Amino acid sequence: MSEQANSQWDHSVDVVVVGSGNGAMTAALCCYEMGSKDVLVIEKADKFGGTSSLSGGGVWIPCSHYAFEAGANDSPEEAREYLRNTIPDYVPGEMIDTYIAEGPKMLRFMHDRTQMRYESLGMYPDYYTDLPGAREGHRSMEPAPVNISDLGDDWSTLRQTHHMMYLFDRIAMTQKEAHVLVTKGKGWMGLTMKLIWGYISDLGWLFKDKRGRRLACGSAGTARLRLSMQDRNMPLWLNTSMEEIISDDSGRVVGIVVKKDGKSQRIETKKGLILAAGGFEANQEMREQYLPKPTNKDWSAACPTNTGDAHRAGIALGAATQQMDQAWWCTTFSAPGEPQPRLAIMEKSLPGSCVVNMAGKRIANESQNYMAYQTEFFEKHSDDNPCYPSWFVFDRRFRTSYIVGPLLDNQARPDSAIPKEFFDEGFLVKADTIEELARQTGIDEAGLKETVANMNEYAKTGEDKEFKRGSTAYDRYYGDETITPNPCLAPIDEAPFYAMQIDPGDFGTRGGMVTNTKAQVVKEDGSVIPGLYAIGNCSAAILPTYPGPGATLGPAMTHGYLAAKDITGYND
Repeated sequence: MSEQANSQWDHSVDVVVVGSGNGAMTAALCCYEMGSKDVLVIEKADKFGGTSSLSGGGVWIPCSHYAFEAGANDSPEEAREYLRNTIPDYVPGEMIDTYIAEGPKMLRFMHDRTQMRYESLGMYPDYYTDLPGAREGHRSMEPAPVNISDLGDDWSTLRQTHHMMYLFDRIAMTQKEAHVLVTKGKGWMGLTMKLIWGYISDLGWLFKDKRGRRLACGSAGTARLRLSMQDRNMPLWLNTSMEEIISDDSGRVVGIVVKKDGKSQRIETKKGLILAAGGFEANQEMREQYLPKPTNKDWSAACPTNTGDAHRAGIALGAATQQMDQAWWCTTFSAPGEPQPRLAIMEKSLPGSCVVNMAGKRIANESQNYMAYQTEFFEKHSDDNPCYPSWFVFDRRFRTSYIVGPLLDNQARPDSAIPKEFFDEGFLVKADTIEELARQTGIDEAGLKETVANMNEYAKTGEDKEFKRGSTAYDRYYGDETITPNPCLAPIDEAPFYAMQIDPGDFGTRGGMVTNTKAQVVKEDGSVIPGLYAIGNCSAAILPTYPGPGATLGPAMTHGYLAAKDITGYND
């Protein structure tokens, strides 16, 4: 039950933004630039940036000025056609039309007024390149690198990008650089030396932190937004959790109760409350309630403080919800001793590997985009056909040729240097034969032998007769161009053989409060909750099939912009 608005306020502002990721800080900055300068951003954790910081930082928005300046050929009509063929019918067409129209405006607005900067990714294709309207590049962009030292005293409170995006957990890599390094593409050795030299030559910074000064990927994006807030002296309260939303007798949201450094405060929001607090992926109880099984918060690579606070508060006010049974799916490697699971995106796409269930059978096309792969996983998983536990299987050639998640490659981390707990805890198995690999893992021996034999035959012919691996531009993006006739298929025939546990993980949930084209939260009867806005993963996704890299951050930032326009009355 909400409290009455005539009680004493401890603090009063125009707008409160709950959360500190890309969507949150974009919303706050847009409110400021559009005229409502009294904006407070709160973050429950002791570091800012959330899952946005941990992520690759990609933003998928067709027809951006970044793309056109890079020479891209695209149009809103083609983007709309692509999304019409990609997005399910339950997403209103007006939401898609608004996104296509307003996303590029948001990018231009922020670029012109803040330190936000992106670089168009000409080589990163849409995720369903076989559909009409798709593009093989320039719809996604990544943040331009920036130095963490630019943040001043705030540098130590930035949540840095996931450790998988750091070379030796020391040197930040952009998405472009990571692609070259993981696939050992052209110039990878020179790039490695360049990155290492940039790191070791900055001795002054290394006395402060083991990681280099240069930021890339998600934390570069959030750092740039925080720098823009610093330019305007905009407050960001850490260690501040939202406990309750306060509404008045008419049902309008007028404030929130927070716990800041362990003490309760009541904050008035005179113009609006924007919820941008992420999903509920770190809340096992909510996962069990909503998500398909198997589900485990320990498989998630998202921010560990995302426990569904905004969801529960919005539902208590009568907010309608949608897609609560869904997440941004991605297989993960949960290696013993590592701080967080690694997203298994590139590894399982590379040639000379496959993923099998305990029957030794493949589940789907391993090289397709990660969202589609795991959606297929859940469609097929049942008591009669269990797809979990599952194993990532590869051989010596693969281990020599590529960086394999926590194993790296056998030059950087030979087998003798693999942590003992990897084997002791059953995360990794190594054997001289496929038969022995099956026995050690418990995988059906006949099934595994048949699958490996099939993969070896597919490698010769270039045709995956089961799942057509390597048949689309996205499949081939993480392939090896030196492997023919199919860059996604190579034999698994050089001992020793390896099997590594691979989990049905995620990088956030995607179900949440239903919103309209202004990012206002909507009730079941279609009416809005006045003064309440939701963006990012606490709102229902408008791009639920993940049409391209950055299909979470693009809508979060655009809807932050739309919420600010509605709150301030700004007209562009």
